[in-house]
Amino acid sequence: MSQPVGRVPQRRNARSNRARILATARQELGRNPDVTLEDLARAAGVVRRTLFGHFPGRAALLDALAEEAAEAIHAAVSVGAGGTEPADRALARFTLALWPVGDRYRMLLALARRDLGMDRVAGILEPARVRVAAVLEEGQRDGIFHTQLPAQVLSAGLEAMTVALLEEVNTGALDDDGTRVAVTTLVAAGVPEKRAQIVVDEVAAEE
Repeated sequence: MSQPVGRVPQRRNARSNRARILATARQELGRNPDVTLEDLARAAGVVRRTLFGHFPGRAALLDALAEEAAEAIHAAVSVGAGGTEPADRALARFTLALWPVGDRYRMLLALARRDLGMDRVAGILEPARVRVAAVLEEGQRDGIFHTQLPAQVLSAGLEAMTVALLEEVNTGALDDDGTRVAVTTLVAAGVPEKRAQIVVDEVAAEE
């Protein structure tokens, strides 16, 4: 049986509309976590019926954004995974890979407790937490990172710092491509500042 005329373009348009709605939602929810779906449809340049055809409600839209964020974090975790480079370079590489993801989905921070639930957020972040803890443990064994805190505790502290920095991006107080954050992360883990800057510059040049 032949395919109905116009079927492929319609599917293509549907994918394009969905992607545009999600991109608009990331932007608009970052500005105003209480933005309505009607306002999102208007900002995305689609009619209300089109938005609700893809996302029947706010929960469905946020769930799609959370799935996007989870996929992006998985991709960031895979960068350099299984390599044999020193732990300071591994942590710098991971931070540089993860920062754009956090920047893109930082509006989820404002929605975490109220709309997504902390269990869902914890599930999204789990791969990153496991990777960072493993890198920190290796670095502590090799004398690269300080041992004042257990690796799991240090990892939690670095995560909290990163979240705080992302919130500063929300307020407009910080504008960074990830390099300053990566240097700061290494320093907080115990790497001397000059060494941290050299490591981050080298890793960034390789990306």
